[in-house]
Amino acid sequence: MISSQQLEHWLAGAPETEHLEFKEAKQQYDSTKLLRYCVALANEGGGYLVLGVSDKPPRRVVGTAAFPNQGQIKARLLEALRIRVDVHELQHPDGRVLVFEIPARPIGQPLHHDGAYLMRAGEDLVPMTADQLKRIFAEGQPGFLTGDASQLIEADVLISLLDVQTFFDLLKMPLPATREGILTRLISEKLVRPDGGRYRITNLGALLLAKDLREFESLQRKAVRVVKYKGKNKLETERDLIGQKGYAVGFEGLISYVNSQLPMNEVIGQALREEVRMFPELAIRELIANALVHQDFDETGGSIIIEIYTDRVEITNPGQPLIPTERFVDEYKSRNEKLADLMRRMGICEEKGSGIDKVVFSTEYYQLPAPYVRVSPLHTSVSLYAHKDFSDMEPVERVRACYLHCCLKYVSNEKMTNQSLRERFKLEDTRAKIASVSQIIAATVGQGLIKLDDPENASKRYSKYVPFWV
Repeated sequence: MISSQQLEHWLAGAPETEHLEFKEAKQQYDSTKLLRYCVALANEGGGYLVLGVSDKPPRRVVGTAAFPNQGQIKARLLEALRIRVDVHELQHPDGRVLVFEIPARPIGQPLHHDGAYLMRAGEDLVPMTADQLKRIFAEGQPGFLTGDASQLIEADVLISLLDVQTFFDLLKMPLPATREGILTRLISEKLVRPDGGRYRITNLGALLLAKDLREFESLQRKAVRVVKYKGKNKLETERDLIGQKGYAVGFEGLISYVNSQLPMNEVIGQALREEVRMFPELAIRELIANALVHQDFDETGGSIIIEIYTDRVEITNPGQPLIPTERFVDEYKSRNEKLADLMRRMGICEEKGSGIDKVVFSTEYYQLPAPYVRVSPLHTSVSLYAHKDFSDMEPVERVRACYLHCCLKYVSNEKMTNQSLRERFKLEDTRAKIASVSQIIAATVGQGLIKLDDPENASKRYSKYVPFWV
């Protein structure tokens, strides 16, 4: 039951999310829009659609006359969607508020309206991707990671195939004194499955702990590939290496190898000339960890590939992301939760979030262009580019940097300003540079990526900005 206290909590500043939507709807609200929002919220796990409340902060009750017959609209929603949507009417001193409480869709069954499977994307409703639909239809079915990577084997063979010492080291746990103690732990983490006195290594166990992935026929295409080219294109390959170790036990070695292949920049400090890597290791680590955790194992046509050019590095994983690319900094949704959990506990990836905020921070610190994410039907790719002077950046690069800088400021509990963006680009505090940065901000606002924190503030120079999804 939705109470007046819940309404007051929402009014106090609860942000719109994929689970909460506000609409003024003072006189009426289109029933087709209502159906579409119910579909989108149900597909995202359920939520609330609140009518009679302003959709821009500070939120206030404006009252609504929409849907006076609650029983009638509940019956229509049930007939159209085959789910029960509860409708709550609240009487507030400032007017009537109507709350639609939408349940989550059934497991394995995405909802649609007139054939459109919908989800939220900021303030818009958009069709769900083929990848997302595939994932929903597969719910309740055994996942790839729970499958078997080996046939029935004896305990001694199992331990010879997996790097159990590194596994316990990464978890900061002592290696059990007995074989039974080792097996008990592996079984509890679903890395190994007992079967009639013998054992099967799961795909999860082999992918994380294999001493050599080539020992597991079904996983050979899941190994990480690192390719270094001699120029800015693929015409001439300098090195092409396919990893052999499992993701967890081989992670540090992979990072070390990738860093050793990255191009160098020559810098002069205190009259001494030295060479430094073109890309920050922190960004490389986070992006590779992300690729490992978020790949779609059902995509059989390719593996994670790290491509190193003279001016950039590209990290590509199979599958499309589960959240819009614009929300990488502030949202997190794991495709492979058990894999992500173990890698977090091993200190390989972020405890919470995707780590993209660290990537953005390190690229800003190194004065690199903002990372660029591309999504294709089968792959997701993130590119880091070599340093560019501000004057050499394309308009699209400046806008991308502005948006990600604004996101980074917001998740750091700050607000972007003209000054902070100038500092990000290392620009002087001159009238010309202030004007130039104002143009970038205006272009980013024009694309709907950022907005004024206080629309009443007329000063452009001292205005503060937040991402569009705030």
